[in-house]
Amino acid sequence: MQIPEIHVDELKQDKEFLDNIKRLEQESRELHSVEKAYKLLDAKLIIEANEDEIDEVFGFIVNTALDKLATTLSENKSFDVVGDEEDRAVARAIYEYGMQRYSENDKKGAKELFLVLYHTIDYDELKDAMMVHACLASGGVEFDRFIDEFVDVDSVDLYDVLAFFVMKFTKPTSTLLQEYNDELLKCKEELKVLQESK
Repeated sequence: MQIPEIHVDELKQDKEFLDNIKRLEQESRELHSVEKAYKLLDAKLIIEANEDEIDEVFGFIVNTALDKLATTLSENKSFDVVGDEEDRAVARAIYEYGMQRYSENDKKGAKELFLVLYHTIDYDELKDAMMVHACLASGGVEFDRFIDEFVDVDSVDLYDVLAFFVMKFTKPTSTLLQEYNDELLKCKEELKVLQESK
């Protein structure tokens, strides 16, 4: 399948495209929609908007996602990442924020975000992947090593609705959790606090 060529300068002059961006800006704010904000972010990236505009949209995405996470936790609900686009977008935002923290060497902050996702996601394969992330971060694995040694990059299916999440590793999930059993036990201990609040 050939990807159509995008002409950035033409899009910047395209009234319909620019109106669509304005509509997405308005809807994402009015509806507090992370899913619409991601579409807005994609559109701004396509037209190569300035860095401040990109940062503003990403800031909105993260802050809105964290607000929705707080509500989800307080109501003892979970994210339907397969069936609900907004839930999936919220989980994606928290995940990307966790990966950003991890890449900035905040392993503790990243681990806590991955554990919260483990606790709030209702899809077992993704839950297990979040536990692997948490255990590796907890075990002191550097972000670059995590990507280079543990992530199975070749298995990413770009058509999968969950493609934004790392779910496939160079070893089976169960093997990695066995290898990092000490971290797994620590992470499960930390999770008790969240589970007891349910």
